[in-house]
Amino acid sequence: MHPPWRRRPPSWASWASWASWARLGSARRLGLARVRGASMAPTLLPGDLLVVVHGRPPVAGDVVVGELADGTVAVKRAVERRTTASGAAGWWLLSDDPAVGVDSRHRGPVPEERVRAVVVGRLWPRPRRL
Repeated sequence: MHPPWRRRPPSWASWASWASWARLGSARRLGLARVRGASMAPTLLPGDLLVVVHGRPPVAGDVVVGELADGTVAVKRAVERRTTASGAAGWWLLSDDPAVGVDSRHRGPVPEERVRAVVVGRLWPRPRRL
């Protein structure tokens, strides 16, 4: 396998299939996110390019982009619904590799409005649904 800077970027044809997987509605829009750090290994690796859907409510088990209490925006797995310290609805977000990174075990539940997007798939380097 080539190092990340030598891999070919995805073709535009793959965008069409990702858009159909996202099942967009009027309030939803596609976006991209880049993985930094190894906290989601082995599911996701540093440098992976993800397709995300904004405005789609997560379900338990989804990989999401969320904003932790300290303002860090991170890719994590939504494990279960929890109530925040203020009594608002929220999500318990965890890393796939518990030995690496910061998640809800360190910062507490993430309020629902701070779950920015749901990851629907990896676009690069090996496209696949998540």
